[in-house]
Amino acid sequence: MIGVLESKGESSWGRDQDDIVMVPVTTAQKRLFGMHRPNMVSSITVKVKSEDLMSVAQEEVTLLLRQRHKITSFQDDDFTVRNMAQAMEAAQQSTKVMSLLLGSIASVSLLVGGIGIMNVMLVSVTERTREIGIRMAVGATSKDIMLQFLVESGMLSMTGGFAGVLFGTLLSRILSGAFDWQTVVLPGSIALAFGFSALVGIVFGLYPAYKASLLNPIEALRYE
Repeated sequence: MIGVLESKGESSWGRDQDDIVMVPVTTAQKRLFGMHRPNMVSSITVKVKSEDLMSVAQEEVTLLLRQRHKITSFQDDDFTVRNMAQAMEAAQQSTKVMSLLLGSIASVSLLVGGIGIMNVMLVSVTERTREIGIRMAVGATSKDIMLQFLVESGMLSMTGGFAGVLFGTLLSRILSGAFDWQTVVLPGSIALAFGFSALVGIVFGLYPAYKASLLNPIEALRYE
């Protein structure tokens, strides 16, 4: 039978499944692998009818190969039978571990960035103490002062988020063009990044804003 196989794309290990040619086993042994490997097969792929029969098929294949290789009950197998379901499960576990690792790194980065924003806002409150006193003297309430610094903190963190999204998008385009990788930047991911940026700014800017709202207008006006 001669024909073209249906396109399958890349496997879970990054191997191109379309870059393959199938020939009869005898032709491969005699013409492709050479006479130094007569009557030898390096691997066999078995397809089962359903996923429920995977374990049963694996046991039957193992038993048949032990019989063909004349392996006694006291000897170990001289072959390996791999279950693709187990391989997929292992790949999924690796993906989960990698996701947790990246999530931990991102959490630490957000924490460090939030602490930096809080320090900047605390310095800003100290340097603008007289300004705060003037605003309070002309009628601004503590809530107004607190809202002002929360907005500034959120804008500061969202500016950093915008820079990060822009850098990540450009880097993905560069890697995609250089290594022929398929990278996708979803609008939902961008919105999530901005949302986290705003949240970090509000959470870590809450204390400086609260501290600014507690200033005494008279003492703030006397501050030099």
